[in-house]
Amino acid sequence: MRIFFKYVAMSLQESLSELQLKCSIPVFDGLLPEPYNATLLTLLFRLAEWHALAKLRMHTDTTLTLLKAATVTLGNEMRNFHDKICPNFNTKLLPGEVAARDRRRQRQGAKSAAGVPTTSTLQGEHKFNIFTYKFHALGDYAQTISLYGTTDSYSTQIVRYSSIESLLRKLNIFRVNLHIDLSSASMAGQIKMML
Repeated sequence: MRIFFKYVAMSLQESLSELQLKCSIPVFDGLLPEPYNATLLTLLFRLAEWHALAKLRMHTDTTLTLLKAATVTLGNEMRNFHDKICPNFNTKLLPGEVAARDRRRQRQGAKSAAGVPTTSTLQGEHKFNIFTYKFHALGDYAQTISLYGTTDSYSTQIVRYSSIESLLRKLNIFRVNLHIDLSSASMAGQIKMML
């Protein structure tokens, strides 16, 4: 299944995780017995809905209101899944995950010279954890977008160019030495050439 997702993601120029979220509902349908199946499919739909709203490149007051409502609904669905569905299933780490944890702990043990836990302690039950910062931060997403804009509107590359521009302005290199056109259309290309 992963090879299929990689092929389709490359051909559609989308990220792998985004494509998996879009295609996951038919893949998971029927995986669990009812009533768990319906709850899982609802959760997957709510995740896809929230992701679609959060990833919009232009937001209005209406879309931010929808995102806030979708965040509340997603939080309720996640807590419902955590509280009512997860306790009914015993989940364990896959052997590859156990091996990766062992290797990571051995590397950390070698650095700190502390005892390395045995594999048997790592192969225990693995529970779904919603008490992480990543889950907690979802509630701040709509407010962050209203304050700072969408996540595609800022990047370290843009900040880097603007900081170089301000540095060069302070040094007065633009007007005196290089006679560079200061129009916004040509600024980024000229700074790139200078680097």
